[in-house]
Amino acid sequence: EGIAIGGDRYPGTTFVDHIMRYEANPNVKMIVLLGEVGGVEEYVIAERIKSGAISKPLVAWCIGTCAKSFDYSISFGHAGSSANSMLETSEAKNAALRAAGAVVPDSFNDLPEAIKVTYAKLLAAGTVVEGPEPEPPKMPMDYKWASELGLVRKPAAFVSTICDDRGEELLYAGMPISRVFAEDIGIGGVLSLLWFKRRLPDYACKFVEMVLMLTADHGPAVAGAHNTIITARAGKDMVSSLVSGLLTIGPRFGGAVDGAAETFSWAIDTGLSPQGLIDAKRKQGELLMGIGHRIKSLENPDQRVVILKQYVMEHFPECPVLKFAMEVEKVTTRKKSNLILNVDGTIGCAFVDLLRGSGAFTREEADEYVKAGVLNGLFVLGRSIGFIGHYLDQKRLKQSLYRHPWDDICYMLPQNTVESVCEPEYKGGK
Repeated sequence: EGIAIGGDRYPGTTFVDHIMRYEANPNVKMIVLLGEVGGVEEYVIAERIKSGAISKPLVAWCIGTCAKSFDYSISFGHAGSSANSMLETSEAKNAALRAAGAVVPDSFNDLPEAIKVTYAKLLAAGTVVEGPEPEPPKMPMDYKWASELGLVRKPAAFVSTICDDRGEELLYAGMPISRVFAEDIGIGGVLSLLWFKRRLPDYACKFVEMVLMLTADHGPAVAGAHNTIITARAGKDMVSSLVSGLLTIGPRFGGAVDGAAETFSWAIDTGLSPQGLIDAKRKQGELLMGIGHRIKSLENPDQRVVILKQYVMEHFPECPVLKFAMEVEKVTTRKKSNLILNVDGTIGCAFVDLLRGSGAFTREEADEYVKAGVLNGLFVLGRSIGFIGHYLDQKRLKQSLYRHPWDDICYMLPQNTVESVCEPEYKGGK
């Protein structure tokens, strides 16, 4: 057994407390004491040796004999290791222990030999009978060291597989940020790494950038921009204004991208004809997402759609979903010329073709990304550019709080509302 009681001026236990335990323990055959400069506890041990209370061989040494080399008082690291009188010096205490009968070497360097000689005498006398060494207790591995070696890991609060900022260089899906710029992969390339964890072909990255550019804004009258402008004029900050606009995105505004992708790809996968898809939606009482525009028509085409169609036809290896949607458009525009394939439908169908035909995804992965809402993410990302633009525009123009004009609201309150609901006393009754 070994114990360190520390060097405080007022320790919880002392040398004699533990040495008397060892004296009473038949399994303890010898005792080693390491004292230090300061304090007088070693003199108590010397007196116990003289009185016979401590009879077992005791090897002792008080460190701090170098204190005599200094011509001033010095404290060796903590409160108790300072000699306040000659009695508390290491030399005096070593001499007292030696005189009492303890085995005290001439220097600290001789302490191991003194322990060895004392033990050998006990062994030769049969006092100590050597047996098998007990298995030493296993010290727990240092966590930091083991973690650096990859031997252990702390239970994760969450898992991230797209970005790592712990090393010397930021990694996007395993690609160093220096390489991102060296290879000039652009925003489309960065998006492909962070959203899909892989490099998409150049034509696919270019298509992503085109979508962001074409969806960046569509004027101040649409729901999202309108909300952003009103919030900005209410004195709110950029993030609040941006979020108020983003929260309008859904099935009726912008969010039709996912719906169009799912609808048209489902129609192809189930073998429906263009007319069959229209009939199925009519029977279900559902809108055909991606078809129809309030302003644009066959006579007044949406140039965003024209640009996307042209790029897809020229650069995609195949685009069956987009071609199917264009066949559906031929049917719907026979009824009304504004029932065209709109920008949401074009983006949704083309992106399904990209996921399925680029060779970067399995069919299951492609379908899973569509279900996860990744296509609406493109609209959110692109339109955020415009919403921030509207926010900055309002701040730059120092526009005041917006209040909707009365003449743009149709007030249709019922007549005599108060009389129909009030109690008699409010109508003059008693």
